[in-house]
Amino acid sequence: MTKTAKAEARGERQPAGGPDPKPHDTVAEKPPRGAVSAVQSVDRAVTVLEILARLGEAGVTEIADELGVHKSTAFRLLGVLENRGLVAQEQERGKYYLGAGVLRLAGAAAVRLDISQEGAAVCRTLADELGETVNIAVLESDAAVNIMQARGPASVTAQNWLGRRTPLHATSSGKALLAYQPSPVQEAVLARKLPRLTERTVTSAVALRDQLAEVVERGFAVAVEELELGLRAVAAPVRAHDGSVIGAISVSVPAYRLDDERLPEVVKRTVAAGEELSRRMGYAC
Repeated sequence: MTKTAKAEARGERQPAGGPDPKPHDTVAEKPPRGAVSAVQSVDRAVTVLEILARLGEAGVTEIADELGVHKSTAFRLLGVLENRGLVAQEQERGKYYLGAGVLRLAGAAAVRLDISQEGAAVCRTLADELGETVNIAVLESDAAVNIMQARGPASVTAQNWLGRRTPLHATSSGKALLAYQPSPVQEAVLARKLPRLTERTVTSAVALRDQLAEVVERGFAVAVEELELGLRAVAAPVRAHDGSVIGAISVSVPAYRLDDERLPEVVKRTVAAGEELSRRMGYAC
């Protein structure tokens, strides 16, 4: 006689779903099959890039064998990577190799790494000279991202700008970066609504376009309480070896400490710091 039958014989009723599970009898929730498949595809795609980086070039059969998958699966992965420019195929032998898209991604990472490494000393020196907070920012899509920061001895704020995305239209760094971008990039930003962050934020596309032209003419950008009330900032462009603007170095100062009398000194030292960092990046000023 089964346990259930014995229990019924004793007049004990079992729950409809069987006996209650023990506290530790929990069933692990399985992720959706689609999610597992997507992660597996990403892992395989990255492995394909690693294989080509190691071998230099390889055919579909060779890549499929390395992955341990069918040739059709390898072919689909290569098709996606080729569409994104991450791999390319030789016309004659049909073998695949890393594409120019990999260089584009590597170049973007290298620029950020290089400007951070070369900019650390420049950033620190400028912060010590002026006693204020200095940041280095790079353009990332529609924002300026601060990748380096140094605080001077007179800095009164503990705010950490490192890693923050700040709007292009309301910051000195953003204006210094945007001013030197190609016209289509500028117009894409100007076509959007420019959010008002303070009563002094420039929200007119016409006014911002004029400011950007002024930045190029003068060689520096200024933001006067446009991001935060009580905060003024000056920024200068940082150039790569080919003259393209790859970053901006800025000084943020409480408004009461950056009056019209002190502004020329801060501008002069900030521009000089931008030129020094540009030289370190290979640009002949």
